[in-house]
Amino acid sequence: MTRIETRQSLIKVGTDVIGSPGFNPTGLNTVLKTAGVPKGSFYYYFASKEDFGLAIIDEFAIAYNEKIDSFLSDTKVSPLQRIRNYLQNGLETISEGQCKRGCLIGTLGQELSSQNETFRVRLDQVFEGWKQQFGLCIQAAIDCGELSEDTDIEQLSEFLLSGWQGAILRAKMHSSISPLQAFIDTTFDRVLITR
Repeated sequence: MTRIETRQSLIKVGTDVIGSPGFNPTGLNTVLKTAGVPKGSFYYYFASKEDFGLAIIDEFAIAYNEKIDSFLSDTKVSPLQRIRNYLQNGLETISEGQCKRGCLIGTLGQELSSQNETFRVRLDQVFEGWKQQFGLCIQAAIDCGELSEDTDIEQLSEFLLSGWQGAILRAKMHSSISPLQAFIDTTFDRVLITR
């Protein structure tokens, strides 16, 4: 493998491996062994474990931004249906994983935000980007008359992002999708009420 391919392999393996135990408990040896990379060569690819963690966050964010965009920008369905489709897909994905894994960014945020300012800032930037994507979809719902013109886009976007992340955490704790379903049902029965 080339240097770039090996680096990408380490990032992919790191993303997979740290999803369950977290960043701090994951040893570099585990990542290197799983990726088939010699033990002593990690620092050829990354300056530090922190640099490795930031690369994982960035790669995951790029891929996940595309996923969110594919749902929230889907003009074949109404804006509110786009949000529902995104949330329903998330519920199905977490269910397929037996509620053992949640959102990597959320997991890392809970673990690292109070320990490392660099991680906190980067993770918050990712969340803010997702919140903006919700905001654009909410604006589209206002523009097409699904939601009232006086809808507070900022507040509703924050509610969707924070509420969904909380539901993911609760689903992991309960080993059940019921918190996710409750969030979806309440959001569409009580919050995103069409005009």
